[in-house]
Amino acid sequence: MANVCRVIGVLDNGVAGLSASALQALQEAQLVIGSRRVLEQFQAILSHDVECRDLTGRLQAVVQWIVTAQDEGRRVVVLASGDPLCYGIGSYLIERLGRAAIEILPNISSLQLACSCLGQPWQDMKIVSVHARNSGEWIMGAGPEHALYPVLQAVGRDSLVGILTSPANTPDRLARLLMSEGLAQDVEMAVAECLRQPEQRIHDWAPVADFSQRHFADPNVVLVRRYKTAGQIRFGFPDTYYHQRKPDKGLITKREVRAVSLALLQLTERSVVWDIGAGSGSIGLEAARLCPDGHVYAIEKNEEDVRIAGTNRLAMRVTNYTLVQGKAPLGLDAWPVPNAVFIGGSGGELRELMRYCLDRLADFGMLVMNFVTLENLALACEVLRACGLSWEVTQLQAARSRPILDMHRLQAENPVWIVAVIKTPRVEE
Repeated sequence: MANVCRVIGVLDNGVAGLSASALQALQEAQLVIGSRRVLEQFQAILSHDVECRDLTGRLQAVVQWIVTAQDEGRRVVVLASGDPLCYGIGSYLIERLGRAAIEILPNISSLQLACSCLGQPWQDMKIVSVHARNSGEWIMGAGPEHALYPVLQAVGRDSLVGILTSPANTPDRLARLLMSEGLAQDVEMAVAECLRQPEQRIHDWAPVADFSQRHFADPNVVLVRRYKTAGQIRFGFPDTYYHQRKPDKGLITKREVRAVSLALLQLTERSVVWDIGAGSGSIGLEAARLCPDGHVYAIEKNEEDVRIAGTNRLAMRVTNYTLVQGKAPLGLDAWPVPNAVFIGGSGGELRELMRYCLDRLADFGMLVMNFVTLENLALACEVLRACGLSWEVTQLQAARSRPILDMHRLQAENPVWIVAVIKTPRVEE
C-alpha cells in the first residue's frame, strides 16, 4: 500500500508487544504521532531524524498532519493503544480520510488481555468506554449527559461488561456507581492493572463493595459479570409489586390501564419519554424498561409520592429514569424533546400543560392522557380541537376476580378514559 498512514496498536510492554511488520513500519516512519507517554516508550528505536508529534488534546489536528505529510510523500505512523478499531483512533481516521488512506496494524486489546488472565470467555462482552469524559461522581437520577450513564445501561442489560477506564473514572468510582443504583447485589467485579508491565496485577472476581474504597494503579480495565442471567419482565407488573400511597385504593395506574396506555405511547428502544404526574412511578418505570436505549423523565409534585417512586425505581433496577419533584410545566424546559408524553396528573393546570407538551413533543410523537372525570376529559378534547388535532378516546373498565367463600366474583374497577393523540406537523401554506 503506497504512502498510507499506518495506525499501529501498541501495548504497555513497548517494543516486546510489536509484530515484526509493525516494528519495521515504525522504524521506517518519518512522522510518528501518538500520546506523549507512548512516544517516550518507543523513542529509543525511532530513526534519529524522525519527527514526533504529541496528539494529546489535539485530535482534530491529527487529520491535517497526516494529509500534509502524505502530500509531501512522507511515511506516517500513528501509535494507538491495543486495537485501534476498538474505541480507538482508527475509526476516527478512516471516517475522515477514507479506508484507502489508512492501514490498521492491530494489537490485542486490554480487555482481551484481562479476560485471558481471568480465563473469562468474552465473545458476548458488551464494551463501554468512560475514558473520554469526567462528570464526577454519579448522582442518582442523572441522565445521558453523565459520562458514567452508559455503564449503568450496559450492566443492567448484559451478562458481561468490559469497561475502559480513565484516571478520573476509576474502578472504585464505578463500584460506588453500581452500589448507589442497587445493582451491586446482582453482579461481581474484576480489575486488571498495568497489563503486560512488570507491575501487572489481576484482582479476581469479588463483590462490588470490595472495590469501592480501593486505589488502583493506572492504566486499568474493569470487568463486570452478572450473577443472575434470567430474563427480566419488560412490563405488566402486578399492582401489588409497587410501593404506593394508600389513602383509599392506592395512587397507581392499574395494570390494565397501564398496558393500554403504554401500547398507545408507541415506544421504541430509543424513545425519550415524559411522565407527568408520576405518582408511584408505574407508567414511567415500565416505559423505561421498554426503552432500554432511551430515557424517561418523570415529575411529581407530591413529596411522599416522589419518595415512593424512587423506592420503586431502585427495586426494579431501572437506571434510565430521572425523577424530580415539582409541578409541571415548571422545570420542563431543561428536558430533551420527547418522543412520547404521558399525563397522569395535571395539578389543575391541564390546559397549560397540554399546550406546553404538544409544543415540545417531536413531530409524529404520541401524547397519552388518563382521566377519571368527565370535566377533564371534556377540557382535553376542547384543547385538542383548538390545536387542530385529531384524537382517539378509549374507555376502559376492567373487572377483577375476588374470592367469596369458596367461589369467586367480579369486582369492577373505576372506569378510565385514555386519550391518545399523534402530533402531526403543520403544513405551511
